[in-house]
Amino acid sequence: MTSTVPARAQLPGTIGGVTGAPPAGRATALVDRVAGGADSPPVEMQAPFTGWTTAVLPQATDADTRAVFAQARRAQRAWAARPVAERARVLHRLHELVLRHQDEALDLVQIEAGKARLDAFDEVSATALVADHYGRHAPRLLAPRRAPGALPVLTKAGEVRHPKGVVGIISPWNYPLALTAMDVLPALVAGNAVVQKPDNQTALSALWLHELAERAGLPVDAWQIVLGRGSRIGDAIVEESDYVCFTGSTPTGKDLAGRIATRLTSYSLELGGKNPMIVLPDADVRKAAAGAVTACFASAGQLCVSVERIYVHDSIREEFVREFAARTEALRLGAALDYSAGMGSLTSREQLAAVSSHVDDARATGATVVTGGRARPDLGPLFYEPTILTGVTERARLFAEETFGPVVSVYGYSEVDDAVERANDTPFGLNASVWTRDARRGWDVAARLKAGTVNVNEGYAATFGTVGVPMGGMKDSGVGRRNGAEGLLKYTEAQAIAVQRGLRLRPPRGLPPALWTKAMTAGMKALRHLPGR
Repeated sequence: MTSTVPARAQLPGTIGGVTGAPPAGRATALVDRVAGGADSPPVEMQAPFTGWTTAVLPQATDADTRAVFAQARRAQRAWAARPVAERARVLHRLHELVLRHQDEALDLVQIEAGKARLDAFDEVSATALVADHYGRHAPRLLAPRRAPGALPVLTKAGEVRHPKGVVGIISPWNYPLALTAMDVLPALVAGNAVVQKPDNQTALSALWLHELAERAGLPVDAWQIVLGRGSRIGDAIVEESDYVCFTGSTPTGKDLAGRIATRLTSYSLELGGKNPMIVLPDADVRKAAAGAVTACFASAGQLCVSVERIYVHDSIREEFVREFAARTEALRLGAALDYSAGMGSLTSREQLAAVSSHVDDARATGATVVTGGRARPDLGPLFYEPTILTGVTERARLFAEETFGPVVSVYGYSEVDDAVERANDTPFGLNASVWTRDARRGWDVAARLKAGTVNVNEGYAATFGTVGVPMGGMKDSGVGRRNGAEGLLKYTEAQAIAVQRGLRLRPPRGLPPALWTKAMTAGMKALRHLPGR
């Protein structure tokens, strides 16, 4: 649905070699793909690196959003009628296009989200991996499946998968490309249409992937994008969707789940986290410290699965803190559209205020700042130094609350059981990390942690990049999973079909029920020993 509000993008100059916005014509072409009208005022979005305008985005109204769902519903029927293999080929072509045009995506993600370029590449690689994975495996996962029937030979049974219909996807600002791909692509290859509401701040990144998907052969209207505040168009998304996928805060997720439940439709939610890392006494301190830099400060800590708590065995704690601090202080902050910076900026003034408040409160309640702990307006309006704290007490807000920024607290422990208990002592359960030289021991400790993903000798990337395994939260960190078979099958309805031949599942005429039930009981006992049951 084409916007009736004129799109506008600016290229006001450069700071340190960084453009304030993507090329004006390119941004305008992307924005023109969005639904919107004169009844809803457009909004200006700013680049975190510079504070300059990236684009002026049309905002959809409730009526606009419902009209988009109607278009998507019409498109879905034709899309679902195509063979799964044909839908999968669209993902294969998209995989190639993403890798071929990755420089454009890297610029967009950096400009919109403020990431370092290497962190932006994580999004490109995740997008390509998701497209390739579901392009390869969707035909097998969605194929009709035979199942043992109630009576061998006489009962032919199976399972058929049908698309939900139109999937509503509400995407966050922090990983605009990767999370769009992880949620949208499996929904599409399953035969659904999608209406996505990305965050305004990073809408161009989602629109870029949307454009490439249509170039790869996705029918027009099968994937629609609307922009607007949840308070204005959220009701329409909840009421029109056959399935809702949401990534965001735990309070918003809980509210959304309650509203969706009244319609008896399904949903998946990836919510907040306070992710722990446990460094076992046998760990390689240098490798653990290097891993912690990435685990804590990639994307300036604005990653749902990034580490915010580190528990280090007392025997190596001081050595670890020294090594971790030295590596953190060597991390170069910067805003260049190249690979020269190790960490970029925060994305919004709200995040900068939240991070600053958490660190100031921790100081006031007795914590020690080992390194970092201050904003860096000399580098750009939203930069904040990567920060390591020790001595954080339960009185500090960041002890239990998610900070969602480049801030981590380090604690000591003497017994592994104590470290596991403290790591699990949180309402959240999204991601965790274990470091050890003993892989088997690492696996055993990982299995004791109440988190949807656990990485051994990695912070988050091992599970994040392994698209074949599910990813999601326990406890208050969410419901449902993305990636793996679950990340695809959640967008389908399972239908059981059984064909009965010959003997009915009731006594035949003339056979006493008591005799029939004895025969069936003997048969069920025998079936227990048959292979494949």
